[in-house]
Amino acid sequence: MDLFRMGPQDESPHAPDASQNFNESVYLNAFDARTRVGGWMRLGNRVNEGHAELSVCLYLPDGRIACNFQRPSISSNDRFDAGGLSYAVIEPLQRVSMTYEGDLYLVEEPDALRDPQKLFNTGTRAPSRVHWVHEAESPIHGGEPTSPSTPTMYGRDFSLGHFNQHARVRGEIRVGDNVWTIDGRGWRDHSWGPRYWQAIYFYRLFLANFPNGDGLMLLKITDKAGRTRREGVLLVDGQYEDILDMDLFTDWTDKRDPAFVRIGVRTAKRKAIITGEILTLAPLRNRRRADDEILVSRIAEGYTRFRWDGQEGYGMSEYIERLENGVLAGYPL
Repeated sequence: MDLFRMGPQDESPHAPDASQNFNESVYLNAFDARTRVGGWMRLGNRVNEGHAELSVCLYLPDGRIACNFQRPSISSNDRFDAGGLSYAVIEPLQRVSMTYEGDLYLVEEPDALRDPQKLFNTGTRAPSRVHWVHEAESPIHGGEPTSPSTPTMYGRDFSLGHFNQHARVRGEIRVGDNVWTIDGRGWRDHSWGPRYWQAIYFYRLFLANFPNGDGLMLLKITDKAGRTRREGVLLVDGQYEDILDMDLFTDWTDKRDPAFVRIGVRTAKRKAIITGEILTLAPLRNRRRADDEILVSRIAEGYTRFRWDGQEGYGMSEYIERLENGVLAGYPL
């Protein structure tokens, strides 16, 4: 029996359930190895809460970050289009696009993102346009579980349905008077179901593409009871190989940010040693009120240069963890 069901219809928005925290989101990233520019965009519809989560985060070649984060109002879950960010399916499971038109904040020093309120009150903004088209370079991975006992990517209380795919990406980034062409590769995902960021105790997620079309998506996720799962795939010659095991070691900065990672991976066909150097880190956070308590998660989004078997590729390292009494749940693991 297939563990997941997935079809072209799942490219479209799904009917929300009654959960207050129902979320349906689309995420695309893209990196051009030649110009060393790229980033990610995400739109998450929280229709039962009356708003979307809009995120645009670009890593510019000079080390600056151009970004915007909003919660634009929405009243339905019939499309992905809010706050100037829109997503379109050109050919189901094969070609999609994402476009942002609006202002982006120019962040000279990424540490400024640790105080987002000050940044957004006083930061420099520039009119911008970002447009990417993703063309599939891999099969679809994931879907909606077919059985209540089927483990899901992030856990059944965080995006019950989820699929992802590596892609060839072409497009353009305009920030103020600067224009960069994107002719590279990237990764996308689409998820739906109840979601609070604080449902994740801590995880480490790595996404990468390499010049020959190979890639990876690797996840190590741990719950509050200390139970850890290792999930993910290596993309080799256009096919996904599910991982059987994974170990990773992180080097940290004095601010407890990830700086460098060493990953050992085993599939049924190969063993791989992969390293990742985080070039620019966006130190983000998410806050939510639960009764009389404010729950906070650190979300560290790192533009990363990966090396695997003599190849150099680019992508993302994402470290998410709860903060409890100011302590990072996963550090220093």
